[in-house]
Amino acid sequence: MATVRAFKGLRPATNELAQKVAALPYDVMNSDEAREMVKDNPYSFLHVDKAEIDLEKGIDLYDERVYKKAAENLEKMIEDKIYIQDGKPVLYIYRLSMNGKSQTGIVGCASIDEYINNKIKKHELTREDKEQDRIKHVDICNANTGPIFLTYRAKDKIDNIINNWIEKNSPVYDFVSDDSIGHTVWVIDDDSVIDELEKGFKEADSLYIADGHHRNASAVKVGLKRRGDNKEYDKNAEFNFYLAVIFPDNQLHIMDYNRVVKDFNSLTTEEFFDKVKEKFTVSEYDGEGCYHPDSLHKFGLYTNKKWYIIEAKPEIIDESDPVGSLDVSILQNELLHPILGINDPRTDKRIDFVGGIRGLEELVKRVESGEMKLAFSMYPTTMDQLINIADANKIMPPKSTWFEPKLRSGLFIHKLD
Repeated sequence: MATVRAFKGLRPATNELAQKVAALPYDVMNSDEAREMVKDNPYSFLHVDKAEIDLEKGIDLYDERVYKKAAENLEKMIEDKIYIQDGKPVLYIYRLSMNGKSQTGIVGCASIDEYINNKIKKHELTREDKEQDRIKHVDICNANTGPIFLTYRAKDKIDNIINNWIEKNSPVYDFVSDDSIGHTVWVIDDDSVIDELEKGFKEADSLYIADGHHRNASAVKVGLKRRGDNKEYDKNAEFNFYLAVIFPDNQLHIMDYNRVVKDFNSLTTEEFFDKVKEKFTVSEYDGEGCYHPDSLHKFGLYTNKKWYIIEAKPEIIDESDPVGSLDVSILQNELLHPILGINDPRTDKRIDFVGGIRGLEELVKRVESGEMKLAFSMYPTTMDQLINIADANKIMPPKSTWFEPKLRSGLFIHKLD
């Protein structure tokens, strides 16, 4: 059973304001990039999500003044009527469109208890410093400002309710952002339809975090903190719930998350390939352009101005192990670690990661510039793999998934009181 709860959302007052407010997630750019993005846009939600851009350059990102500035900026936007609040608890439909494909989900609140009880399942580890940052941000702003990206195994019943509402109602927002992503939002304010959707989600066994593990953990810890401060708390109080956008798994698109490496770990090219051939079959790619793997357990390798196809030999693949059989695990455990000496990809400075949205040409560019010596193109992790790992209570290796399109922050805000 999964809880998806309606709430009185704060949202931009007009479609024009929604287009100006909507911002990429805070963790996909640095402070300088954020300053550049908001240069001509005082409405951008980055003034809340990355409030250091409104303080002196070089300020510590975890300085208390940053969080206070975020809260101040949010309250100012509310006072200036940039935001309005729905007068009753509602749900929202949020559709993202990219390159002719779309994904349509429900915006509502998820339960912190279901996260604690592992009904909302994770597949990544979190870092304490990143958690603490968002805990302070949410607590001081008194709001969930960035939605958590959740998924569930698709259900026709939920799809039909959503599609029926879309057919009969006009969106409140419909715009295309600067990166050519379409954003369309409908408000579901009919209590009977809200009830149908909430019942539909109760038939889902679990929800799964697709993206936003740090935000999810932080939202839960803020709720627990407030419970600790209010021993006689109301179980229906808003701080027991947090903002989420929930998409069916069959509409989501995971892109490849590729790797580039600085050197051959003191090996000659010939020695490197000899070692690779012990665990992988190797052949030169004779097609046009870059090589993108066409199935699991195949990898592209670019070095010395050539693309190669390397394929894991059957004896190194254990399909009964949901984590070990991931391509990112096979590459790490059978090549990057033992041959190239990349022990911990989280901390090793000799490896970097390139999201699939940048294209395989970026891999060639990084190698041809002399910055890197090798590049590996990956077959994307599948949604079934992600869900199976979460169901097994396992953790994926770092940089396993790259979701596109990215959710925008600022279109929906959930106040905690």
